[in-house]
Amino acid sequence: MTTQTTAPESAGAPIPTGTPTGLIGIPPHIGRALATGGGLLTIISTFLAWTWTAEFPGDLTYYGYPGGLQVLVLIGGALTALFGLASYGIKGLRWLTPAGADSAIKLAALGAFATAWYTVIAISTKLGGVVNLEPGGYVAAAATLTALLGAFALPFERPAPDPIDPDDTAWEHFRHNTRHNLSILRASIATGPVKAPARALPAYAEILVIVAALAIGLTVFTYGIGTEYDELFIGFLITAGFGFAAGAKAGLMSRITAITAKHRNVTMIGAFVAAAAFPFTQSDDRYATIGVYILIFATVALGLNIVVGLAGLLDLGYVAFLGVGAYTAAMVSGSPSSPFDLHLPFWLSAILGAAVAMVFGVIIGAPTLRLRGDYLAIVTLGFGEIFRITVLNTDGTSGPDITNGSNGISSVPNLNIFGFDFGAEHSMLGVTIGRFSNYFLLMLLITLIVVVVFRRSADSRIGRAWVAIREDETAAEAMGINGFRVKLIAFALGATLAGLAGTVQAHVTYTVTPEQYQFAHVVPPNSAFLLAAVVLGGMGTISGPLVGAALLYLIPAKLQFLGDYQLFAFGVALVLLMRFRPEGLIPNRRRQLEFHEDAEPPTVLSKAGA
Repeated sequence: MTTQTTAPESAGAPIPTGTPTGLIGIPPHIGRALATGGGLLTIISTFLAWTWTAEFPGDLTYYGYPGGLQVLVLIGGALTALFGLASYGIKGLRWLTPAGADSAIKLAALGAFATAWYTVIAISTKLGGVVNLEPGGYVAAAATLTALLGAFALPFERPAPDPIDPDDTAWEHFRHNTRHNLSILRASIATGPVKAPARALPAYAEILVIVAALAIGLTVFTYGIGTEYDELFIGFLITAGFGFAAGAKAGLMSRITAITAKHRNVTMIGAFVAAAAFPFTQSDDRYATIGVYILIFATVALGLNIVVGLAGLLDLGYVAFLGVGAYTAAMVSGSPSSPFDLHLPFWLSAILGAAVAMVFGVIIGAPTLRLRGDYLAIVTLGFGEIFRITVLNTDGTSGPDITNGSNGISSVPNLNIFGFDFGAEHSMLGVTIGRFSNYFLLMLLITLIVVVVFRRSADSRIGRAWVAIREDETAAEAMGINGFRVKLIAFALGATLAGLAGTVQAHVTYTVTPEQYQFAHVVPPNSAFLLAAVVLGGMGTISGPLVGAALLYLIPAKLQFLGDYQLFAFGVALVLLMRFRPEGLIPNRRRQLEFHEDAEPPTVLSKAGA
């Protein structure tokens, strides 16, 4: 068999390797103008009526007032136009695109196109044909298509094709060409190198940038959690996903991350102030309910991040520690279903719940943490199931009457701290907040405590030992680190934080039952979803599990219209995300380099690798 290789032939004149060209054969200067002009025209189209009837959700019949999905298309068009203008080197806008604007233009235009055409198709399907479209719908479809064609005409460096064996079969030639075409597509939206370091901003300007970023984050979260119908939530996911990707490709996210890392205390305080403002943006307690459950989920995920993200211990039964804290608090908080006639104040029940969870963590960890990898995962999975079955059987029939079996500990009373009744409505700053808003603010305080503990632990001597154990336990022990001791500390600390969150969960849910603490279930938190939140968000970081938990709770809750296909669609989305971004949404720099070896190495790595 011959070993001669040749480059694949193509019809027409071959394009020299490394020559910047676009995917579409339009001159680059015309393509840039089309993308920018299409973005501006997309903005104008959202102020026109898209349909003649209000039967389509969002009422897109008004002129001069965008509503529903039109707002999302407006955002997509604005981002396309903004990045397009920045690509012309307009002073003041170049700060937004340190890595170049071309890839950001493509993703922003693609997001606007997808949202606009999804809306047009949804209107035609729901109302019975394109005849139900008004001129604004046609203008939006044409404008976003124009912007998309212009964006993909922008030049980029094409990768060189791999050699091909002429004796290969037709199927192998097809696979080779497909791989090469995919590499060209990836190169067309690749992040460019940072052209020049940013001009140093004054401290007050950097703080204003942080405030603006937090305000945008609060707005996006509030809008997403408040989407009232299915079409709007799908459009929100499209716009938010492509908008985030466009900002990342432009280098804007990296620039903001560098500023927040420089002012870590200001960022942390600002983030919690922005989160505390959430209940005051709501007219009722409806979405505060989702908010408080997201915080419980996120806090427990952050505790698991110590075990998995920092120490590298795969724990598949972590939700049991949440249950230990919840059952402990429910039994000593005056519930009529409790076998103990106790009604301790919250601060004491919280300490007791955290302490009992820590004891369970030490009891489980001491004999098992000498195991590694899959063996440790199997043991922790067994502990989670043992806990659930134990509280299920201690019902007075199969065992002692302690947990009331499958009925659980019910009628857990609302908290009353210093005369503040968490079950009643209160007026704050002229806004009436209800029961779940009260617990949201309390849970936010618990989350702040967990964040501080995580941050201080990661930056400490023990935190560096955790990272060393995670990277190579044998090498760490050879350097004098007591691997068993530091792993046991991580296990106990993670259990303590989960138990602390559980003490609040008991009062929020009124009832604590064994079914709430399974390994896998449709409704989080459970061990599978907690681990997914850590991996999805980014292991070893603070913001990663918080964002991952919010997405994993919010998206299934909003995808209920899919019925039996809800978990299937959710699973497919997770598989795709892990395939194309395995390091997570907000990874630390060291983990990102593990998956992307060709990325630019960092100048400085923190103690935790961030």
